Amino acid sequence: MFAVLNFKSHLSELFAQAVRVVAPEATQTDILIERPKQVLHGDYACNLAMQLAKPLRKSPRDIAQALVAALPASLVVEKVEIAGAGFINVFITTAAKQNVVHSVLQAGASYGHIHLGAGRNVGVEFVSANPTGPLHVGHGRGAAVGDCLCRVLQTAGWNVTREFYYNDAGAQIDNLTLSVQLRCKGVTPDDPSWPENGYRGDYITDVARAYLAQEAVEADDQHVRASGDINDATAIRHFAVAYLRSEQDLDLRAFGVNFDVYSLESALYTEGKVEEVVSKLIASGHTYEQDNALWLRTTDFGDDKDRVMRKSDGNFTYFVPDIAYHLDKWRRGFTRVINEQGADHHSTITRVRAGLQALDIGIPQGWPDYVLHQMVTVLRNGEEVKISKRAGSYVTLRDLIDEVGCDATRFFLAARHPDSQLVFDIDLAKSQSNENPVYYIQYAHARICSVLGQWGGDVAALHHADVSALESDYERALLQRLIDYPQVIESAAEDLAPHLIAFYLKDLAADFHSYYNASRFLVEEEGIKLGRLALIAAVAQVMRNGLVLLGVSAPEKM
Repeated sequence: MFAVLNFKSHLSELFAQAVRVVAPEATQTDILIERPKQVLHGDYACNLAMQLAKPLRKSPRDIAQALVAALPASLVVEKVEIAGAGFINVFITTAAKQNVVHSVLQAGASYGHIHLGAGRNVGVEFVSANPTGPLHVGHGRGAAVGDCLCRVLQTAGWNVTREFYYNDAGAQIDNLTLSVQLRCKGVTPDDPSWPENGYRGDYITDVARAYLAQEAVEADDQHVRASGDINDATAIRHFAVAYLRSEQDLDLRAFGVNFDVYSLESALYTEGKVEEVVSKLIASGHTYEQDNALWLRTTDFGDDKDRVMRKSDGNFTYFVPDIAYHLDKWRRGFTRVINEQGADHHSTITRVRAGLQALDIGIPQGWPDYVLHQMVTVLRNGEEVKISKRAGSYVTLRDLIDEVGCDATRFFLAARHPDSQLVFDIDLAKSQSNENPVYYIQYAHARICSVLGQWGGDVAALHHADVSALESDYERALLQRLIDYPQVIESAAEDLAPHLIAFYLKDLAADFHSYYNASRFLVEEEGIKLGRLALIAAVAQVMRNGLVLLGVSAPEKM
């Protein structure tokens, strides 16, 4: 039996050993192993000879011949061919491909787990909504992408800490406080005195009612009981923020999203961390005074112009507490941090990174990493849905969960590249058709469970089934798809692209449905039957593994 679970990694190591023989001075060269577009060109291709041609001053074809000659023997490699100017095509043995069935069944839920992160720590911040109202569909996309990214990184061997940062200070919280206070006093949004920036959703009425009833709310580490005093703006502020934090927590729980750490912007001020970081920036020499304001010379670090840190009225601009917050992350030991945020945060990236560089404490350039997601448009009956009765001005995450379910909501919000605009079609998400990717994938899993149920045997017995007869085009396609899964995990983790899991699962489901429609499984020939059942059992296992990463269930019946 073969122990290889990731052929790309295995081949990379083989070529690395060959480079050490052929060109020891070039051992730092990146080795790229790719899947050729045409089957005739092998299972994998390597352009290493082309990369080494210039530094070695030799023809790529001569280098390719030397590399092939130096390749260590491998039980999984059937043959190696040189094509064109020097591409190296590798053919994997049929037995090695077939053995992926046993690898999947024996590894079970751990199939696809890799050691890319090597147990290193990474902090992932996502959602981080202002506690001024219910989570909208944009927050939902951030929650889906961020949570899936955390799951992918964990599967890739990273030690992940999930963090939620509450912007519970500033003008928006002032507007929230005033809105709740006015509702407590009986003033409604249709009153001429209602502030232009006041919040108008029905949820403000709910907060005001709870405050007047002197209710208590729990929000992470806070326990707040309302005083009921409509003239105490500070008490109203604390209660309203805690109430809405608690509501957001409930929505996220319903969405299958949890966090390890909750951080408050207000704490950065009360604990003196904002003042500390400002003092450090002044001491670093990267600031100056102009027009009664304090400026950070962000142009020293690639920004197109310098930025105001402290305005003439004495208040700090919004990116200053962000610098303090990230300094706190650095001090907590996170040498890698990933922020998943809306695309509207794009302008803050350069400023925050510039501020961190200006501290001159060893924070690397480009820290932290960012994943930015674009807006979401919600459609029903082909028309855009813009408002929610509860929120008043936008579609909430809870609206989608209640209407189409958690599975479809999570999948649809995570299934596209975050940088692309997303259209969430409610009718498609609710449909039971092949056009609905969630249904299509889950139905494939349920079909497999149905076949295995009709067989009635012990799936554990399939772990050692003879798979040597799995040679049809449908079977080869499924085998290769199973082989690809660990590499998809690696790519998704390296590129911070959890949507690749959704793409993969759709392709895997398509391969299975084609196999199902063209084949019989419960045939009389025992060896063939068990081999085919082992294959589809492995497909079901990988489907479950992939769906777990998306936070989507794998039903056995539909």
